[in-house]
Amino acid sequence: MTDDPEKTARLRAAATRALAEAEDRKRATPPLDLPEELGGRDGPEPIRFGDWEKKGITCDF
Repeated sequence: MTDDPEKTARLRAAATRALAEAEDRKRATPPLDLPEELGGRDGPEPIRFGDWEKKGITCDF
């Protein structure tokens, strides 16, 4: 951080506003009504968790 307490306070206030705005936007967004994937992986999303293999085959999306 910076040694300027005024600048630090402004940054914290801006960060707090940004987080609150993001949370409001997230609450206001309706959930997606997507069909289930056929033949997809069970468990977590492979892209997010780095698991791109299935039965020895690597997917490159």
